[in-house]
Amino acid sequence: MKKLFFTLLTIFVFVTSQAQLLDPVKWKTSIEQKSDTQFLLKFDATIQQEWHFFSQFTPDGGSLPTVFIYDGAKGNYQLVGKTTESKYKKVYSDIFEVDEYMFEGKAQFTQLVKVTNPNLKSIKVEVEYQACLEQCIQQYKSFDFKLPTIKVTKKTEEENINQTTESVDQNDTVSNELNSAIESGAIKLKKIDNATAEVVSSGKPKEEQKGLWTIFIIAFFSGFAALLTPCVFPMIPMTVSFFTKQSKDRSKGIKNAIIYGLSIIVIYVALGTLITYAFGADSLNELSTSVAFNVIFFGLLIFFAASFLGAFEIVLPNSWANKVDRQADRGGIIGIFFMALALAIVSFSCTGPIVGTLIVEAASKGGIAPIVGMLGFSSAIALPFMLFALFPGWMNSLPKSGGWLNTVKVSLGFLELAFAFKFLSNADLVLQLHWFERETFLAIWIAVFGVWALYLFGKISLPHDSPLPHISVGRLFMGLFVLSFTIYMIPGLWGAPLKIISGFPPPLNYSESPTGIGSGGSADSQVLPKGAHAGPHGIIAFHDYEHGMAYAKQVNKPVLLDFTGYACVNCRKMEDYVWSDERIHSILKNEVVLISLYVDDKKELPESEKYVSKETGKKIKTIGNKWSDFQITKYKANAQPYYLILDTDGNTLSDEPASYDPDIELYEDWLDEGISKFKK
Repeated sequence: MKKLFFTLLTIFVFVTSQAQLLDPVKWKTSIEQKSDTQFLLKFDATIQQEWHFFSQFTPDGGSLPTVFIYDGAKGNYQLVGKTTESKYKKVYSDIFEVDEYMFEGKAQFTQLVKVTNPNLKSIKVEVEYQACLEQCIQQYKSFDFKLPTIKVTKKTEEENINQTTESVDQNDTVSNELNSAIESGAIKLKKIDNATAEVVSSGKPKEEQKGLWTIFIIAFFSGFAALLTPCVFPMIPMTVSFFTKQSKDRSKGIKNAIIYGLSIIVIYVALGTLITYAFGADSLNELSTSVAFNVIFFGLLIFFAASFLGAFEIVLPNSWANKVDRQADRGGIIGIFFMALALAIVSFSCTGPIVGTLIVEAASKGGIAPIVGMLGFSSAIALPFMLFALFPGWMNSLPKSGGWLNTVKVSLGFLELAFAFKFLSNADLVLQLHWFERETFLAIWIAVFGVWALYLFGKISLPHDSPLPHISVGRLFMGLFVLSFTIYMIPGLWGAPLKIISGFPPPLNYSESPTGIGSGGSADSQVLPKGAHAGPHGIIAFHDYEHGMAYAKQVNKPVLLDFTGYACVNCRKMEDYVWSDERIHSILKNEVVLISLYVDDKKELPESEKYVSKETGKKIKTIGNKWSDFQITKYKANAQPYYLILDTDGNTLSDEPASYDPDIELYEDWLDEGISKFKK
């Protein structure tokens, strides 16, 4: 249950907004005519220093491979053999724990094509790849190869095949590791015609695959939770019995129940498709730092929670249900579809809040995430109808409808109520208003989960609850889990890190008392220098580059430059897991001056300080824009966290920047290296 609970928690963690993307790979293309109908397409990549991108054949489980998409091949040209590539570098990834094949400096790709349409004017190719420095950015390039006039010769098909074979022998430089990758299934061959094949990606980019699978799984569990509510659960035996009894034979009843389940999936997936179309594939992927969005969603979740707790029912107009019911009487596939639509409308009071939460979360990811989310949710709803139609004897093992269904609904209400305050906290953090600090957040969560525990133990009741002479063993275990979680959070009021829920409450330094209630302020009650703030774990931090550099010169200490973000989850993890270590904490507090620049700070710059970036061409309006542009312009990077050691003149002392890596010893060695250079 604990695993399920924290899986559901992740639905409310939003991704950090991304900075302007760089273009670290420059491409040049050329075309070489090999015969009357065969041409060699060449792609030459020049990679910016310290950057790299990955081979088409980098093993599965690591970073995203380079993918070539040849547009309009059918009927116009054939790919002869595979897209070949120059020698790559093999590097073991500590993050993914696999070998990765990458290019640094330069890379070349070639593809031999045989033109079958003499009127073809050009060949269009798209390249998708992932360029990385400390963190990675996805890149898309389109190329158009202009063809000379094609002369049709009278070669026989046998001669063409022989020529194709010779060309493949000359150009196929794929290594043994590539062959192993093909055999293992990491790379698949897609058949174009009877004679040729091309290398294609084995699916969507891996990070996108992982993100979509996460959304699907969370949505599936959410659908399962919705299934166990008073609006949906009682419909399972009723609906399955209807199909089995009204049908002429059992096979017909099974068929109708399956059509009914598939109709449920179609209805919800159509909703996800509508959301994707309405908002666009990528227009919502920066909602995580939008103040308006977070405040609106806070209000929406409070509304949903009140409904689940019994204050009122969220229902669609009765006229909708009546019209749908009349259509359901038509019978056949259309009638079954409208029966499924009637279920969606009637059960909206229970499913609506969950669907609403899922839709907004999935839409914020962009792409087809809303469709995938609704596919997962509807699959969980539809699956029981189909399974119990196939195995009607299983219905005897179903628990009887009763008060436990309302307990599930109320429990979802408490969860919605708790999560609502996460979004209010996001808005406050981005604006840095300090109206909703860590102690306030934790006090609310302790109260919400504490009352939830009392409810599960039967000490309080809510509207629609049945009389409760005793509680079940399952309800007791759930109550003990919620109570334990409540007790776990209490020390957080006194400065405990609460690593299990790291990223949900505001950070430790964003509080009334940064080291905990009753501590009297900072650990050493020291006076902060001008322009400084109490950073994580009481470390003195500057949020302005000029102020921090001036103080570093005054005390003659090196600078730890930290590019971070208020909504950056990995930044908080580094602070909670690495900076809290006694050795690292001592170094950051005594041996360096910490300058933390927040790239998502929404505070407006004075009009006199606004400008247009020479690097990106974007107008710099906020403090966050300023520090993001500073990072991109000076350090050619746009990922957070991003750490550098500087001397008092702003020169870089660290050979390599540091980024997210929870290895404490590695981070300590990196700090010591930069500090020792400063002392020489």
